[in-house]
Amino acid sequence: MVGDDQERQTRDEALGRGGDVRLVVPAAPEYLRLVRLTAAGLASRLGFTFDEVEDLRIAVDELCFQLLGGAGDSHGDGGPSGVDELRTMDLTYSAGADSITITGRTGLTGPVPAPSDLSEQILDALVDEHEVSGGDGIVLFRLKKQRES
Repeated sequence: MVGDDQERQTRDEALGRGGDVRLVVPAAPEYLRLVRLTAAGLASRLGFTFDEVEDLRIAVDELCFQLLGGAGDSHGDGGPSGVDELRTMDLTYSAGADSITITGRTGLTGPVPAPSDLSEQILDALVDEHEVSGGDGIVLFRLKKQRES
């Protein structure tokens, strides 16, 4: 039992120093639950309040859904295309002493989707920083949430 406690303390210290978690999922809306769950779990472990965790979870969902909103329907028939079946989202969750930063990338055919005014307002209200950029078939995105307490 002492070894287990020491191992847990070592993991917690590494996480508090900025340990990263990497998640790669298919770029489809049905996998957003894993993306949200990972963000919420890491934020909880870093000592974020319940409200801060929920804010982060909603922001992650808003940004990812914006990027994946058209996934699986590129043929207009409701069925997935071959390209979308191969597309993934590669996310890195970086823990800081009092913040969490989520960076990611995904493939995209066509232009980077412009966020709606409502999406921008939601993201501005829920996280401290957010951005989406891209080109040449790749979209890069980043969210940062500071712990206030």
